[in-house]
Amino acid sequence: MPAPARISQRIASIAESATLAVDAKAKALKAAGRPVIGFGAGEPDFPTPGYIVEAAIEAARQPRFHRYSPAGGLPELKQAIAAKTLRDSGYQAEPAQVLVTNGGKQAVYESFATLLDPGDEVLLPTPFWTTYPEAIRLAGGVPVEVFAGPEQGYLVTVDQLEAALTERTKILLFVSPSNPTGAVYSPEQVREIGQWAAAKGLWVVTDEIYEHLTYDGMPFTSIATAVPELGDKVVILNGVAKTYAMTGWRVGWMIGPQDVIKAATNLQSHATSNVSNVSQMAALAAVAGPLTAVDEMKVAFDRRRKAIVSALNAIEGVDCPTPKGAFYAYADVRALLNKEFSTPNGTVRPATSAELAALILDTVEVAVVPGEAFGPSGYLRLSYALGDEDLATGVGRLQEFLGTAK
Repeated sequence: MPAPARISQRIASIAESATLAVDAKAKALKAAGRPVIGFGAGEPDFPTPGYIVEAAIEAARQPRFHRYSPAGGLPELKQAIAAKTLRDSGYQAEPAQVLVTNGGKQAVYESFATLLDPGDEVLLPTPFWTTYPEAIRLAGGVPVEVFAGPEQGYLVTVDQLEAALTERTKILLFVSPSNPTGAVYSPEQVREIGQWAAAKGLWVVTDEIYEHLTYDGMPFTSIATAVPELGDKVVILNGVAKTYAMTGWRVGWMIGPQDVIKAATNLQSHATSNVSNVSQMAALAAVAGPLTAVDEMKVAFDRRRKAIVSALNAIEGVDCPTPKGAFYAYADVRALLNKEFSTPNGTVRPATSAELAALILDTVEVAVVPGEAFGPSGYLRLSYALGDEDLATGVGRLQEFLGTAK
């Protein structure tokens, strides 16, 4: 009789986070003294604003924050999140509709775990953030990829969604601005997709964590606000990580109908209980404060966005649409696959973007994330949330190396 598997099939089937894996490898090489430039992690290179750090220091001194607190979040933070959502998105929510989570990823998983039964399908616009399909599968759901390529600006259409709809479809995942592509849906497109979802009776889970990072006059449009017909079948995901350069503080949230939030809070009470009180108080200072920090970061991000897109499009065989949001460039490199590249170890012909990304890291010590992490092969994601000097050095190496393709 064969021995039982050491690792459960459910957990063994989870794909590693490719973005974190690339970032970890880049950091390990840097620690070993290698001059690696990392375009992998979606993490602002700016420090958390000082007033937020001071709020955390003050909280750490208060004994009441040394104890357990409500699993769903500090009441004052939930109130502040509701007020911030009304201010920034125009969406009215009560504190009882807010669940504070250990980062945005926990909000993603708990939303799907709360809404999905085994076999329920989720329409997943593709390219997608690498965690979405894994969270859906862990919750027993089935991700249904709906791919939109660079020729349509990485924006899916209602016709594509309609073609993917089945009797098992329960949720539409909607993300704008997008990770990994930086694509942003116009207000008209948001309304059209939201009205379609409402007419079909679908839930909409909308990830709005990049809401403040849009460029070229492109507005952010919350589907929850733009389409009131969705009623109580919409869940909003957000957090402080990107807006306030707080990736390491681990504070996210979900906003939804009270019965959904109550159920998700029950799940969290057994999984992790409350988010760190010190981090929650830092998040309170962030969401209740001004948007000065993100406005300053946006100036740098916009400058880097223009620089990286220009540099990538100067490489023969690379096509990179100009992103309208977030801080990612998503380059189409299909024309470079199966080309011949010269390396110190001889010539190599990468057949996939994963092979190309590995070749780039090994040969010119630049870390990028391959398209396989986000959907089909043939693409590379580069985060431009790194310093200007590193960005210039990194894209210079890419130009020199990729320009030798034969």
